[in-house]
Amino acid sequence: MRLALLGGTFDPIHEAHLALARAALKKFSLDKVLFVPASQPPHKSGVTHAAYADRVRMTELACASEPRFEVSRLEQDTISYSIETITKVRAPLVPSDELFFIIGADAFAEIETWRRWREVVAGVTFIVASRPGHVCRIPEGARVERLEMKLPYSSSDIRRALAAGESPAEVPGEVMDYIRQHGLYGVMEGPGPAVHPL
Repeated sequence: MRLALLGGTFDPIHEAHLALARAALKKFSLDKVLFVPASQPPHKSGVTHAAYADRVRMTELACASEPRFEVSRLEQDTISYSIETITKVRAPLVPSDELFFIIGADAFAEIETWRRWREVVAGVTFIVASRPGHVCRIPEGARVERLEMKLPYSSSDIRRALAAGESPAEVPGEVMDYIRQHGLYGVMEGPGPAVHPL
């Protein structure tokens, strides 16, 4: 099996996350991408804008139509250290299985600040998503595959648009419905305005 982890706050999940997972599936012939919403992300001061349960549910809705996407609650009720997630995911695997870790170039640049980072590096092959032509330093011992693609928008951009009363096209329809139904990100309940891009 070729399995990849894709972690993040997914606050909210959006089309760039899904496009990244699809691109990795295709380029590296993956069998599954496991989305792992962070409960308490150590590198973002533990701050999220929607509750963990809401972020998990939005991720499940976004992944529902993709048979090779799966959502994990491995990091529920704990600080989300990647080494602990990797250890849990690898436990049932056999030696011939391959474990990948999808990560953006900016986050990969900080890998040596992570808890037990040498064990993280030893435990996975990184799929580093970066803009074309971007160069990043690779820590000693790290196995890295590059995935060049443009990720033109971010969750923070989308949260600002939602708070302004917009319905960003980058938010999957099922996720947008959930956001409205639960009044997340300052969105009023109801059908909302017409969809338009950021």
